[in-house]
Amino acid sequence: MIVRATEILKAIQKLNPAEKHRLREYLIDALTASSSTGTVLHEISERKNKNGYECPDCTSEHIVRFGKYTTIVDGEEVKKQRYRCKACKKTFTDLTNTVLYRTRHLNQWIKFIECMIEGYSLRKSANLIGNITHVTLFYWRHKLLSSLKKMEIPNFEGIVEMDETYFLYSEKGQRKIKGRKPRKRGGSAKKRGISNEQVCVLVARDRDKTTFSQILGMGRLTKDQLDKAIGHRLSSENILCTDSWRAFKTYAAEKGMDIYQFKSDGKIRTKGLYHIQNVNNYHRRLKGWMQRFNGVATKYLNNYLTWFQVLESIHHQRNEVTMNDLIIKGNLVQNSETYDTLRLNKFAV
Repeated sequence: MIVRATEILKAIQKLNPAEKHRLREYLIDALTASSSTGTVLHEISERKNKNGYECPDCTSEHIVRFGKYTTIVDGEEVKKQRYRCKACKKTFTDLTNTVLYRTRHLNQWIKFIECMIEGYSLRKSANLIGNITHVTLFYWRHKLLSSLKKMEIPNFEGIVEMDETYFLYSEKGQRKIKGRKPRKRGGSAKKRGISNEQVCVLVARDRDKTTFSQILGMGRLTKDQLDKAIGHRLSSENILCTDSWRAFKTYAAEKGMDIYQFKSDGKIRTKGLYHIQNVNNYHRRLKGWMQRFNGVATKYLNNYLTWFQVLESIHHQRNEVTMNDLIIKGNLVQNSETYDTLRLNKFAV
């Protein structure tokens, strides 16, 4: 029986919104899964070796081809190149010490990146992907984010808005917590206002949307923390727009920078071109996005800040270009993290 395209289109029009959504999801999966993984692996190899081969262990450039190994791509066995370093005699591949190193399900990464863009939980992602546990996806998530976190951002240009925001210190996932009872769904602080129970996160953005977001410490922001974290990305030509916290004013005075400060009461929100509305809106979107996790362990908070920053840079768009780009960028950075190093690491500033 031959079904014409016009008949298919008429049938689609009769579907209700939920059925159309399921059909769209199915078509996206069917069209992207068949070709994306192979394209990504080829792109990683070309971009990683654009200046010639280099040993990931001793950085020697005296490299020779050393046979091939078999990997599974889109359900098929594919031969990939292996290399050997003539200096240290060790062998490696294009994926050695990357996010995809020793990953058995390369063809599932595209679907996992799609789930990350949607902000799905690990358990929901595991159900959608199939054949992979939420524990494995935890490792995938944080290994990718730890690589993206290492990527350098450009220096700020022109007007730079800066403001700090605070998250409650959390030991979520820790089995034995000392000094207090476990909290439920994030919980609340014992003390009012800003205290050492709060983790200080600085967000800085220029008008080109170049963004920096990172934990600086516990409690109130200090001038030294600000200089250490972001001083090398600023110059005396930048103009700062901040809230009224004195650390910003002291820092600007020492560096010879112009600064416009705005009080939190909101009575004066702009001074011509100068305001902190962009960074405050970023805070609002970040806090709203973080609520879905019901509290985040502080030792992973920088990873989540990177995750949201990446989503903002791609405008939360889930398509083949953005998904492939995230995997490629994440695998151009050296990454030797293991499940144990990620799980057992401690919070430190």
